[in-house]
Formats: sequence, structure tokens, C-alpha cells
Amino acid sequence: MGRPMAEHLIDAGHTLHLSRVKEASRHLVTKGGKAAHSAKAVAEASDIIILMLPDTPDVEAVLFAGGDGVAFGLSAGKLVIDMSSISPVATKDFARRIEALGCDYVDAPVSGGEVGAKAASLTIMAGGKDEAFERARPLFEKMGKNITLVGGVGDGQTAKLANQIIVGLTIEAVSEALLFAKRAGADPAKVRAALMGGFAASRILEVHGERMVKETFDPGFRIRLHRKDMTLAVDAARALDLSLPNTAATQQLMNAAVANGDGERDHSALIRTLELLAGGPR
Repeated sequence: MGRPMAEHLIDAGHTLHLSRVKEASRHLVTKGGKAAHSAKAVAEASDIIILMLPDTPDVEAVLFAGGDGVAFGLSAGKLVIDMSSISPVATKDFARRIEALGCDYVDAPVSGGEVGAKAASLTIMAGGKDEAFERARPLFEKMGKNITLVGGVGDGQTAKLANQIIVGLTIEAVSEALLFAKRAGADPAKVRAALMGGFAASRILEVHGERMVKETFDPGFRIRLHRKDMTLAVDAARALDLSLPNTAATQQLMNAAVANGDGERDHSALIRTLELLAGGPR
């Protein structure tokens, strides 16, 4: 997702310094991006530093590891924006450490997947100080449409986990409904079409329901990554002494999906795990 997001910023006329340019992102350099040899070098050359990484340890490493992290290239007055989906607790710690250097920090995870990243239509959920958010807003507007300052640092990550709970549980519900229809002898495609005209209609029934019916599971958002987010939600709930039983159950189903080799498939492929629990395809 980071590649199309970066491309939108370049197209808008911003100068981007890029860490870890790989073959798949070489076109960003061709378009005017500048390859840097480290995250530290990016921070030294930039007023605003944006991270888009898979998981909490990755963000910590890029920010602080080995003398080449972002923190080692910062000077007072710069802004760090983390658009990854990671732990709200760790986010608050990272922000504290960056702010101690005289810089601002905004967490701004996104929803919308690769399709939304390419279309610059991402939903962006931000946490941070008002003035830091307003400084970041013009960049967010080049990457997304629904942009909200939820609250202080970490609240963006909390909102993203809430989003992932809703999406995960709804995918699981649609999977159960279409599997039920199939086993009962009805045509799942026609059942889905009927449900789209009623109160059960949803974006997930529309998009992911179609993928389930057609069994096309090329990833928009991988089960492996959604499992990571659901695990973060379960861990945060435990720290809050909060019971989220259906979140935990769906996280376990995603564990099974990864164990069964579906971790790189789209999260709509969760229906395959339920089908295995029901004795396999018939």
C-alpha cells in the first residue's frame, strides 16, 4: 500500500526521500523520488517522515534500531507520521520518545486496502495534537478521502483496531451465511443477491461475498495481516480486562486459516476455513 501512497505524493509535487527502494518501487525513483541509504538519511533530508510498515516491531526498528533509524536523523520541529496498523500501547511509547527529541508524532492508520491506496480514497484515522494533525492534513488529502482526528496519540490505532474487529467479524458472518446457504442446497450467488436488497446488505457482503461465491481470493488484504490486527485487539482487550468473545473466536479462525496455508490469500478466504471445519467442500 505504501507504494501507491508515495506515488500520489510525488504526483502532487512533493519531494520524497525513499528508504529501502526495491525493484517493485523502482518506478518511484523514475518519477522523481530520491533513494536514500537508510531511514536516518530520510529523516535528515525531510521535514515530515511517513512510515507504512507491516507490524509493531517493524515500526520500532525503523524508528530506533542500530543508529540508522529515523530518530537518529531527526532535528527539532520535524513531524513523524506512522500510517502502519500497530499496537496503540507501543504507539504511545514511540510518540513519547520522538517528542522528547523536540518533534511531533501522529499515528494515522488507514482502511481501504490496496484498492483504496491506488485510488487515493483511503479512510485515515489519526491520533495526535491538533496542530500536528493540521500540518499532516494536506498530505493525507492526497492519499485519502475520509480523514478524521480521533483524539490523542494512539487513538488512531484504537480506531483502526475497532475497524478491523467490525470487518473481521462481518467477514466471518458472511462466510457462515453463504456456507449455510450452500449446504442447505440454495445457490449462494442468488442468496447473496437477495440479501443485498435487505437489512443484511453491507459493503463486505457486496465485495467479499462476491469473492466467496466466485472463489477468487487474490489478496486485497491478506489474512495474515488481518490476523495480526485481530491479535492486537485481543491483546489490548486483555490488558483492559475486557471480554471480546467473538473477536477472539475470529482471531482463532484466522490462526487456523494461516496454519492451513491461506495466510497470503485475501481475508474473504476465511470461508475456506469454515468449510474445512464443516468437513471440506461438497
